Amino acid sequence: MRAGCRVDTPNTAIKQVSALVHHAIRLQRRRWRALVWLYGPPDKARQQAQRLWEAQTWQAPLWVGAEHETPVAACLPAGKARTRLGAEHQLIVLDASGSQGLDPDALGALAGTVSAGGLLVIITPDNWGEQPDPDYARFADYPWQWDSLSAHYLKRLAFQLTGESTIVRWKVNGSLSLPRLSLRDLRATPFDDADCLTADQARTVNALVKLKRRRPLVITADRGRGKSAALGIACARLLQKSVTQLVVTAPRLSAVESLFARVVALCPQGQRLSPARFELPNGSSLCFLAPDALNEQVDQARLGGSGSYLLVDEAAAIPAAMLAHWLAAFPRIAFATTVHGYEGSGRGFALRFREVLNRTAPQWRELPLDTPVRWSVGDPLEATIQTLLLLNAPLPEAHASTHCPTASMLLTQAQLAKQRELLAKLFGLLVQSHYRTTPSDLRQLLDGPGTAIRTIIAAQDPQAVLVTREEGGFNAALAEQVARGERRPQGHLLAQSLAAHSGSREALTSRWRRVARIATHPERRREGLGRRLLEEDIANAHQQGVALYGATFGAEASLLRFWLALGFTPVRLGITRETATGEYAIMVARALTSEGQAVLASLRDTFAASLITLLAFELATLPAPIVALLLPSLPRLPLSNAEIQAVGDVAYAHRDPALARASLQALAREASHWSLAQEAQIAHQQLITWAFQNQPLAKAHGESVRLIRRATQQIIEQRTLFPSSPGG
Repeated sequence: MRAGCRVDTPNTAIKQVSALVHHAIRLQRRRWRALVWLYGPPDKARQQAQRLWEAQTWQAPLWVGAEHETPVAACLPAGKARTRLGAEHQLIVLDASGSQGLDPDALGALAGTVSAGGLLVIITPDNWGEQPDPDYARFADYPWQWDSLSAHYLKRLAFQLTGESTIVRWKVNGSLSLPRLSLRDLRATPFDDADCLTADQARTVNALVKLKRRRPLVITADRGRGKSAALGIACARLLQKSVTQLVVTAPRLSAVESLFARVVALCPQGQRLSPARFELPNGSSLCFLAPDALNEQVDQARLGGSGSYLLVDEAAAIPAAMLAHWLAAFPRIAFATTVHGYEGSGRGFALRFREVLNRTAPQWRELPLDTPVRWSVGDPLEATIQTLLLLNAPLPEAHASTHCPTASMLLTQAQLAKQRELLAKLFGLLVQSHYRTTPSDLRQLLDGPGTAIRTIIAAQDPQAVLVTREEGGFNAALAEQVARGERRPQGHLLAQSLAAHSGSREALTSRWRRVARIATHPERRREGLGRRLLEEDIANAHQQGVALYGATFGAEASLLRFWLALGFTPVRLGITRETATGEYAIMVARALTSEGQAVLASLRDTFAASLITLLAFELATLPAPIVALLLPSLPRLPLSNAEIQAVGDVAYAHRDPALARASLQALAREASHWSLAQEAQIAHQQLITWAFQNQPLAKAHGESVRLIRRATQQIIEQRTLFPSSPGG
């Protein structure tokens, strides 16, 4: 059968399957893969896919769908697709026609597991894209039903599948259209490394093994380039060179499974003691730590320091602030990240983290991995998936402020869906600004209920974008059940969290508008575009009778400072760090109506009442710059004469700071309202750490006391109401 042909004669089901098998053989010669779009009545489409499944012995075939609808012996629910990361399948059937619908994240994850010569078959109904499918139930926020939502996202996919030249289109009881396969250059760059599969990979391994002090390595790659395997090969060689301890981190342990697999294969004399630890007989070890656990050990000085190594995989899915913390702690460090993937964004990582590297480690080096390992250059499936899921959404061009309009504009989801070029640019802007973006986020953007999009556009390029969602408006009975923990309707993240954790029924009965995403072009930051978007949207929300405007984000000092400057008030702080980010989640709100003011006052009082005790226990490791920004939310209580005397005695006499802790807390609270010089700001943060969070400033007690006295002096010297010397 010749590529680029159609098979549509009567009774050709067997011939079509045979043609597809031969097409896979031709793909195998080129080490390529392909997407097969099989559409028609679901039951018949599954039968057709089953014929292909049984036509030959495929390597590790995988059927993804609902068990009761699957005609083969075993299947995998779409929700567990990520468990297959690192595996390889020659045939995957993804049934999007039945009770599960299409999970975009599953499609993105599974595409990378299809091996060379393999096929990824997507089954859809005939009228795909005309209405939402059952997977929309995952983001149909209360009170919406999934079948009442728009289906702009699915319509876009169907349109692209219809016009995409690289896919196989297979209609039930109809034709089979096979794309023409071009020839490719089979010559590869020569290299000399038996453990590596490409010259790129060999070069990367060599750079990792020769990692220099204070010369970080940044490895960027698309999926399927052997990035994690390269890290594993380098780890094996470093262990064999008697490097005592190697630490690796990633958002999840599963992300480094291929790394550990390479170490186990190359170091047969060693032993994998647990999924997260490998040791050699000489005592050298490789261990995995989740980001939050790694942060904790670095803070406690249990990891890092002279001679230590850290390898960070999928660095794009970890906030830049956390990466910078590790950069300071580990003299030998490498960051590896996927440039275009089903999660995270290497482009966003590079844009946000490059400034940190240039400032703190100017001799850092970037090393791209371009050559695919699992398949060859020009692979049709990779190009198709990137187009369908906008994994390679472009960052729009930045335009000078003189060409930027003075006002933002609202876009409806229907308008955005029709402007495909604008959609790609806008999504590219969102991707680069957020540490984790998945294919499902594009669907949420186009079809999420209560979603609004506001943007600032210059010369057809979005310069900033704001995405919001409507929340709250529950009836009193339901709000009571949520607050008591008896109900948890879908969605309404901010309003439900405040009701469940702060006990505020009014937080659910009131109407909210919550910021879901906000992004500014990296070359247009600090020009006030984000502020303009928010102020204009807040005015719009006020006109529509929305009571409260809010946001939730990872507590980071500059970000929190931005929201506080816009008049937002902290109303809730998570008491545990998020595993993937290592940050505490914070919620802020701003009242737009008298009803909102009453709700906000109650939320603010509840937050203030709990903050001091939380800092002493659950929030003992909350960064001091964050605490300094939160203290002004407490009721302001000027220092009494007795407190002033006690503070002076600590600073200039011999009063034990522990016996004046309450007075020093009062000083820290009051000083949070002062304009402090930079040196005094550092002293203020030191005092906060000791007085509220019970963290010593030094290992030796005497040294810690000396530092407390010095910090107290530096703070009170900003004001004249304190005596400058004992009895003065």
